[in-house]
Amino acid sequence: MEFNLEVPLDQFFIRSVTEKGIRVLDDYYNSPFIISGQRIVPEWPVKSVDDINETSLQVIFELQPEVILLGTGLSQVFLPAATQAHFFRYGFGFEVMSTDAACRTYNVLAAEGRHVVAALLPPI
Repeated sequence: MEFNLEVPLDQFFIRSVTEKGIRVLDDYYNSPFIISGQRIVPEWPVKSVDDINETSLQVIFELQPEVILLGTGLSQVFLPAATQAHFFRYGFGFEVMSTDAACRTYNVLAAEGRHVVAALLPPI
C-alpha cells in the first residue's frame, strides 16, 4: 500500500507498507521498530505480541508520547490485561491495530502535529 501525503520535511513519516517492508524516507524496515516524528528506534527487541512487556515498553514510554499506536502485524491482536496495565500505570493512552492501520493512523496524527509513537511489528 503506497501512501501519498504531503508532509513537513522535519518529521519522519511512513511512505508505504509493501512486501519489501515499511518504508520511511528511503529505508525499509522488515523487523519490529519504533517511530516518532523525531526518532526511529530501528531494532525493537519484540518478535510478537507475546514479547511485549514492561521492559520492552520502556523505550516507548521514555519518548513521552501523547498516544501510542501498536501495530500487531497482519491482524489486530489485543494485548493481555497484564500488559495493558503498564500503559495505565504510566498514564499513556494507546491503541492496538493491524500494522497497516497503525501506519496510516500514525501519519494522520503526526501530520496534525501530535506527539505520537508507533511500535510496529512487520505485516507478515
